[in-house]
This record gives sequence, structure tokens and C-alpha cells, in this order.
Amino acid sequence: MKILICTDGSEHSNKALEKASIIAKGCNATQVVIIHVYEENLNITAIPYGEGYVPSDADLELFKKKIEEYVEERKEILSEALKVFEEKNIEATTTLKQGHPAKTIVEFAYEKGFDMIVLGSRGFGGWKKRILGSVSSAVVQEAKNCTVVIVK
Repeated sequence: MKILICTDGSEHSNKALEKASIIAKGCNATQVVIIHVYEENLNITAIPYGEGYVPSDADLELFKKKIEEYVEERKEILSEALKVFEEKNIEATTTLKQGHPAKTIVEFAYEKGFDMIVLGSRGFGGWKKRILGSVSSAVVQEAKNCTVVIVK
């Protein structure tokens, strides 16, 4: 069985990691992948914008640095998630993707032939979640040819 576990570093996704480790151990999973998907539209407000504003080289460097820091934070989320499986001697890998979380998760799971997707019932969504709908709900609706486990 191939299991894809989604994480965003939230309390609910941490619970999903724990549950997924139990499932993976119990069914002798053949492949375990932990995925984190971050939005394409990064909200980085370090550079002032205005009508007619042309960013300087220093502004562009600052923007590039902020993006690199953001991606490093995402990698740290995956690194922490991987520890859950390493502590239980379960072989797992990680992948970092950029895109719409639900769409990217569903497409990745389908393309790679995963049998199961495990994710938390809520992540770091807040007001945005209410407007756009939750990632977990969208994954349940759109997943193809695999089981979806939502952990509360």
C-alpha cells in the first residue's frame, strides 16, 4: 500500500501524521510520502508597492531572500514530520510542492498511484478557509482511485 500524508505543521496535521504512522506500520506500507504544498501567491509585504513604483536591486534581493526563508520554513515542516516516522522505524520520504494545496495533493496522489491520502481535518486556514473551503473537504471530493482518511 502506498500512503500519502499531507502536512502543514498545524495541530490537526500533526495528529494526521501520528495516525498515518500507525496505519503505515499496521499495513506494512510499501511507500510512505509526506507532502507539504504551499500557495503560489506568497503574501510577502516586505517591499513597498505603489503606482509607478519600480523595485530596486536591493528590493529584489530582499524579496528573493524572503521567498528563500519561506521555502526553508516549509522544508522544516517536512523535516519535523519525517521525525514521526523515523522514530517508529518507518521508511518515508518528503516532497515539497508549490500550488493550490487540494488540487496539487489530488494530482500528485493520482499521478504517483497512491492508495491512500491521510490529512488533518483543518490546517492553518482561518478566514481564508471559510471563504475558499477546506483543503480536506476538497481532497475528499476530488481524490481519484484512492481512500482518503481525515483525522480530527
